[in-house]
Amino acid sequence: MVEQKINDLFNAFNDKKILIVGDVMIDSYVWGKVNRISPEAPVPILSSQKKENRLGGAANVALNIKALGAEPILASVIGNDNKGDIFFKLLKQENLSALGIIAYNERITTTKTRIISGNQQLIRLDREIDTPLDAKIEESLIQLIIELIDKQHIDAIIFEDYDKGTITERVINKTVQHANQKQIPTLVDPKKRNFLSYKGVSFFKPNFKELKEGTKSEMKKSDFEAIFAASMQLKNDLDAKYIVTTLSDLGVFVLNGNNYEVIPAEIRQIADVSGAGDTVISVSALCLACGIDIANVARIANLAGGLVCEKVGVVPIDKALLLDETIDFFSKTNA
Repeated sequence: MVEQKINDLFNAFNDKKILIVGDVMIDSYVWGKVNRISPEAPVPILSSQKKENRLGGAANVALNIKALGAEPILASVIGNDNKGDIFFKLLKQENLSALGIIAYNERITTTKTRIISGNQQLIRLDREIDTPLDAKIEESLIQLIIELIDKQHIDAIIFEDYDKGTITERVINKTVQHANQKQIPTLVDPKKRNFLSYKGVSFFKPNFKELKEGTKSEMKKSDFEAIFAASMQLKNDLDAKYIVTTLSDLGVFVLNGNNYEVIPAEIRQIADVSGAGDTVISVSALCLACGIDIANVARIANLAGGLVCEKVGVVPIDKALLLDETIDFFSKTNA
């Protein structure tokens, strides 16, 4: 019975459309070898061997949604520049929609370039404008988001905020207001700038550091009563339905009403934690859109986050592997 229900849930993902509002970017990689130090300055000389561009930021959430069988639609602003052209090509390669992407002359396309020798990252170069959108393009983005919600029959909305300026307080307010009118769940992966601006959202997912800073609370990660108090404060400040805080090695803290539950982390061989948050919010959005109760949403998302940490680099979740893990987990729980 457990297996059938979980199979039905994962099959239901295939019918969902998820709108992802946020900061998209290109993750660019340059690999090579260092054999000597420059005579000009005490820095390594990299002999470049390979270059690659990948979708990053909110676009990595879209890749996770796609990997889970659902249809992602991105809503964001990029530059009308060469990197923007590359971004559109990457979308096309991944069969992702460009319906919600605006290319704007006054912005540049955020690009993070990592210079790597062997398995060692030597330096990262960031090319970005992180000031908030100007009023003109902000209004264009809001109107596009509302149009997408109305015409695309969206099942859930994710705010993927990297503090790069795409998400403004007005973008948040107008989107959440329209989503709530249509009873569409809204989920947030927050950053510092807009932390307390997400009024009325369904699901707010800070990590422990963000919860501490956002609520100005001094506490230890193992002090669940203090985390409960901070979560209640945040829930009241935001008028949010659920607060779900990721605690890395200690698992996930779930605030539901006036109660809380701590879902322990699975014991795994951790290779790389990059991208785990993107996977957690993606799985959470689809589970919420399917009407799953919040504790089980967090349990399945926790499994997914652990799975991607076993892989090196930012990789989307493997749906088949997650399905097997979820069936195994709930079979043992209900045994």
